[in-house]
Amino acid sequence: MIEPILLIEKNQGIAVVTLNRPDKMNSLSRDLRRELVTTFRALDAAEDVDVAILTGNGRAFCAGLDLAELSGQADTGGGDDAESRRERENAVAGADVVAAVEQFGGPVIGAINGFAITGGFELALACDVLIASDDARFADTHARVGILPGWGLSQKLSRTLGIYRAKELSLSGNFLGAREAADWGLVNRVVPASELLPAARALARDMQSCPRNVLRAYKKLIDEGSRGTLRDGLVLESARSREHMRTVSAADIAGRRAGVQSRGRNQA
Repeated sequence: MIEPILLIEKNQGIAVVTLNRPDKMNSLSRDLRRELVTTFRALDAAEDVDVAILTGNGRAFCAGLDLAELSGQADTGGGDDAESRRERENAVAGADVVAAVEQFGGPVIGAINGFAITGGFELALACDVLIASDDARFADTHARVGILPGWGLSQKLSRTLGIYRAKELSLSGNFLGAREAADWGLVNRVVPASELLPAARALARDMQSCPRNVLRAYKKLIDEGSRGTLRDGLVLESARSREHMRTVSAADIAGRRAGVQSRGRNQA
């Protein structure tokens, strides 16, 4: 029986999406990219999914694009003809897989179980929150492979880590371990490998306890506001807040305030 290349588990509003090419370090073949796009678009449209968790099976989260396939050395053969060159160009420049993850309306938690390399690093950066296991390692090897990124890494990494640290990683191709990634602000926290998915699910449940429409609207507000200046973001927030408050009653706020107070006491 052939194992599926992408595993989807849905339970009580949380979807766990697992890249399942462990023998290929979950590299993004043409078929896996297609499956990821289709899956995240379907999850976004599903009324029974609030939060998604993206992870990998085996020792890698994702090793990036399947370079053997792109170089024409896959099992089916191939060469450096015009068609294979177009396929390489489309795979590198066509960021559909990253866009599909980013455009999922709810939060996406990246549970980084192992190596996140080049395109896999870009896939991790498409998530909203990153939790890493002790085994996680990050690397941007675009320059070492001899290509330029096409899925946003050159722009997102500098905005996440600062331009100097981003240049250190990208222009050296060196690996960044999980603990240092946390110190640099790349991941939210690091947990033992056995606790990775439980920690991701626990955070997903915390997020899920917020009203679904607010959860999605808040994510969208943060994402859209971060693309402009601070002034642009403040104007956007003010407009969205006024618009949303027209749909909320005093009774709604009072009821949820009691729940927040109770939660605060329990978490103290």
